[in-house]
Amino acid sequence: MFYGITDITTYILGSIFIVLLPGPNSLYVMAVASRSGVAKGYRGACGIFVGDTILMLLTASGAASLLHTTPVLFMLIKYAGAAYLAWIGIGLLRAAISRWRGMSADAPEQAVADDISNPFHKALLISLMNPKAILFFVSFFIQFVDPRYAWPALSFLILGVIVQILSAIYLSTLIFGGAYLAQQFRQHRRFSAVAIGGVGAVFIGFCFKLASASLG
Repeated sequence: MFYGITDITTYILGSIFIVLLPGPNSLYVMAVASRSGVAKGYRGACGIFVGDTILMLLTASGAASLLHTTPVLFMLIKYAGAAYLAWIGIGLLRAAISRWRGMSADAPEQAVADDISNPFHKALLISLMNPKAILFFVSFFIQFVDPRYAWPALSFLILGVIVQILSAIYLSTLIFGGAYLAQQFRQHRRFSAVAIGGVGAVFIGFCFKLASASLG
């Protein structure tokens, strides 16, 4: 046992696979970077990091028990997250339509930029209402902490640092890939519109998937 962590190897491997799964956090950061560059991409990534940290703190302080014992609360969080994802997706689709209809590549991209004017705040909300992250911290994160360990806060801290490092590496890859795509998007307006619309459609798909899972 490593500082109260029961199986750190399994935790790291599991975290890698979970981080690599496509989710609203990574898709939003990639969309921001591809449309507005590296700086705004990292603003969005910081929102994700802060949101994940808040979820970790809530988990460590007993929120996990509350979600397990109050299923209605968890359902409300899932529905709220689904609705917010749909709102983001619709905004991206509207931006894609504006681009397709003839927005000049040299003109200020206001119609597109409106949706990502505050990437930190929007990414923070996406992270906090992302069922994938909530399920990770509630159902996976806490399983590797030995409750008998004298300093469980240290165990949670180590687990949190590990997953944040993995997330930072993954999001950085998406951000720099997105920054490269931004140049291509400026040169190929309709390709940009299709790509932005595709991301919007995926966000709406997440909404329906989460809503149907909740109903089931």
